[in-house]
Amino acid sequence: MAIRINVVNPNTTLSMTEKIAAAARAAAAPGTEIRAVSPAMGPVSIEGWYDEAFCVPGLLEEIRKAEAEGFDGHVIACFDDPGLEAARQLARAPVVGIAEAAMHVATLVAGSFTIVTTLGRSVPTLEHLVRKYGFAHHCRKVRAAEFPVLALEEPGSGARERLRAEIARAVAEDRCEAILLGCAGMADLHAALEAEFGLPVIDGVAAATKLVEALVGLGLRTSKIGGFAPPFPKAYTGAFARFAPR
Repeated sequence: MAIRINVVNPNTTLSMTEKIAAAARAAAAPGTEIRAVSPAMGPVSIEGWYDEAFCVPGLLEEIRKAEAEGFDGHVIACFDDPGLEAARQLARAPVVGIAEAAMHVATLVAGSFTIVTTLGRSVPTLEHLVRKYGFAHHCRKVRAAEFPVLALEEPGSGARERLRAEIARAVAEDRCEAILLGCAGMADLHAALEAEFGLPVIDGVAAATKLVEALVGLGLRTSKIGGFAPPFPKAYTGAFARFAPR
């Protein structure tokens, strides 16, 4: 039976969701079904802790719906990995964030990596994830190319040129052995950048898609003992009433 993967872009920009869907489908094995969605509510882009907080309710709603429909796994397609642990509490199917996936995959093919993201305000978030996931001894640096996320959706914005220039600096100055693209909106660029710079350039959307396939193939599901146990049923009030655990 075909594997069905629910890929959630936690922002509400549909052009980015379509790009993410294409990257996931290109990475997926023949026969794997990819459904890519955006929440019905939330920020148009995620650029810092505040945006991240407000993307999580809509993200969890998409995880809940896909669980009810029997999807085999989920990808959270934002490099901040927002709501990842909460989603794992909610889901029995595996849930993989693209930052964690990219870091794991990088260490299988390179001794060190540098992450290149969009804005400087995102650097502390990604540095936190590097430490949280235990990859501090592999990560040479987290760099920002200094353009807003949505510039990647705008032809002529110069975002791609800024990204290329920052990767060139990373290769020369960090002496890293791989580059991680620190935004899901860069998912369509990894092949060209890898050919240009001659080292592994890892897109987290593709990495997470393959890891979900592997986990499903191994018959693994999210543990429901301890921290990822389902939330206790209780009342939520006000605008969050419909998110109350059932």
